Amino acid sequence: MANNESDQDPQTRFYNPYKDLEVPIQNLYKLPTSPEYLFDEEAKRKRRSWGENLTFYTGCGYLGGSIAGAGVGLVEGIRSFESTDTAKLRVNRILNASGHSGRTWGNRVGIIGLLYAGIESGIEAVRDVDDVWNSVAAGLGTGAVYRAARGVRSAAVAGAVGGVLVGAAVAAKRVAKRYVPI
Repeated sequence: MANNESDQDPQTRFYNPYKDLEVPIQNLYKLPTSPEYLFDEEAKRKRRSWGENLTFYTGCGYLGGSIAGAGVGLVEGIRSFESTDTAKLRVNRILNASGHSGRTWGNRVGIIGLLYAGIESGIEAVRDVDDVWNSVAAGLGTGAVYRAARGVRSAAVAGAVGGVLVGAAVAAKRVAKRYVPI
């Protein structure tokens, strides 16, 4: 016979382990939904620290570059098929080409993310202002530094491309924040 609440004596009182706490039980598990900070300075800051930016941009750059490079390697591997190749050999060609291109692209884009994060954090520390111009200047500097070994003209073109790309990304982010309900 099951021992349900309806089977028990109406005078029986159930044990409540929280009764001595003098806290309503429903408040016990109401956790805050906003982040909690140890210091007020952390709560006032609206962006990531330089270390978090460094990790974020480098990691995202490496991951995105690796995925794009693997896609390029897939196409290269398929193009390198020969009519006498077996299925194992074709799979091997695809895996080798994808792995090689993925590593190469991942490293390149990861370095670009590393340079961008470092330059942006440096500019923000010098200017002591957090605005769009920090990001655009970091894009200019990143492109210029990345291509500096290939000459002044190449560095200038890459800097301009980097600045335009970052400016477009910042503009797209603002448009998305304004018009896309999240």
